[in-house]
Amino acid sequence: MAEFLGCALLAAVVIGSGIAAQTLSPGQIGLELFENAAATAAGLFAIILMVGAVSGGHLNPVVSLVDAAFGGIAWRDVAAYIPVQIAGCIAGTVTANAMFGLAAVSISQHDRTSSGHWLGEIVATLGLLLVIFALARSRRAHVTPAAVGAYIGAAYFFTSSTSFANPAIAVGRMFSATFAGIAPVSVPGFVAAQLIGAVIAFGVIAVLYPDVREAASEVVVPVMDPVTK
Repeated sequence: MAEFLGCALLAAVVIGSGIAAQTLSPGQIGLELFENAAATAAGLFAIILMVGAVSGGHLNPVVSLVDAAFGGIAWRDVAAYIPVQIAGCIAGTVTANAMFGLAAVSISQHDRTSSGHWLGEIVATLGLLLVIFALARSRRAHVTPAAVGAYIGAAYFFTSSTSFANPAIAVGRMFSATFAGIAPVSVPGFVAAQLIGAVIAFGVIAVLYPDVREAASEVVVPVMDPVTK
């Protein structure tokens, strides 16, 4: 439930702020992107704080996959997390559309199919995972929500793809023909690039932090045991 709710809110922030930016700053693409990025960065920070103690606050299939590869969570948990994360992002997108009086479901025609977009997603995903695992390994997981929000907000601008870095959010964003949407034809390339970024990140993290497995259970933030806490 925590992963579903967190992903739903994340998608609502991304899509909702994109719709609001389009309405408030029509034709000013740079300003629209800034408004979208700022809302996403702040919202992601708050959402991880909200649900992280329950589920770890992954909100992203590649985070769950790499965490399982390092032994942080069980593979059976990944099998449960990923479909819930995708469903949450779809639900959040539909909710955002409805909040702004648009059709609940509208298929995006925003084509993002190019080698530059794919490279941008590899870089975005690599950087996101390095931030998360570096902070867990250095026992600074308490600042991860802020760091993740800051990284994603910055990556909106320094990556060609505007930093989806999340297969679930890529799927969810198909269902909104608005500023933050993505055409279905572009999604497979984005997901493939994100998975490549995750594989590269796994190797880089293993080299930089050989004992990262000791801290993998604290990704993104430590789960609190309600019995002992």
